[in-house]
Amino acid sequence: MSSAENAENESFALSAKNYKVMLVGIAVVVLGFILMIGGGTENPMEFNDDIFSFRRITLAPVVVIVGYVVIFYSILKKTPSTPTE
Repeated sequence: MSSAENAENESFALSAKNYKVMLVGIAVVVLGFILMIGGGTENPMEFNDDIFSFRRITLAPVVVIVGYVVIFYSILKKTPSTPTE
């Protein structure tokens, strides 16, 4: 076999659609971590109740988990195989 034939027979493990869905999942994970930012104070002797907000305690971890589920789905989704000649 020539190198041109080898290049035609080789294919990626995931399709372009899988990679697009994976990028969406990565963006959702990054969004979840961005939602966790903040709540600190300048003075370490002061306590700020903002660290216990709904956004940081509940929403952000759920968004991160959803992002990881999307990434996991994109990896495991079976792509239709194309017939080879």
